[in-house]
Amino acid sequence: MAKTSTTTQGLRAAIERSGYYPALVAEAVEAAVGGEPVRSYLVHQETTFDQNEVRRHVTVLVLTGNRFIVSHTDEQAADTTSPTPYATTSTESVKLGRISSIVVSRVVANPESYKPGTLPREIVLTIGWGAVSRIDLEPAACGDPNCEADHGYTGSSTADDLSLRVSEAGDGPETVRQALTFAQALSEATADTAR
Repeated sequence: MAKTSTTTQGLRAAIERSGYYPALVAEAVEAAVGGEPVRSYLVHQETTFDQNEVRRHVTVLVLTGNRFIVSHTDEQAADTTSPTPYATTSTESVKLGRISSIVVSRVVANPESYKPGTLPREIVLTIGWGAVSRIDLEPAACGDPNCEADHGYTGSSTADDLSLRVSEAGDGPETVRQALTFAQALSEATADTAR
């Protein structure tokens, strides 16, 4: 990553603040970004509970001038394949022109008294670029309640490559604000590539 950019420095600081294997995560992100300037980023650390285990993982989203980069790191306990705990880090680089869908779902409290600019209680950011899709099917029917004919199936296909939930209660207002900022920057960048 270009070390002179304040956005790049902010990204590195956010990775370090997450406290989640910062050297490992930063190295993976830096390798994926290469020399491109960072336009926007989001670092999201999440803790989940899996039966009797607590698991942590971090997702780093980076927007450059040409690409959307996703880095995800998970930790694993020692198991039959490894006598010591280990972490798995993966990065994916997507050309901006491949992004087909950006959905920002906002949850606001007391919508009747909502004032523009008020931070949502939580957001879910869903980004699709065609690598993973979800297909929901159900039997098709006609309007006749006595009809027993087979009308086939109906359904929908939804791009579901990445879905990230950020909440004020769990992640803090600054992370919610950063997620909204990142979503807007990504939306604007993909609009620019569509022209």
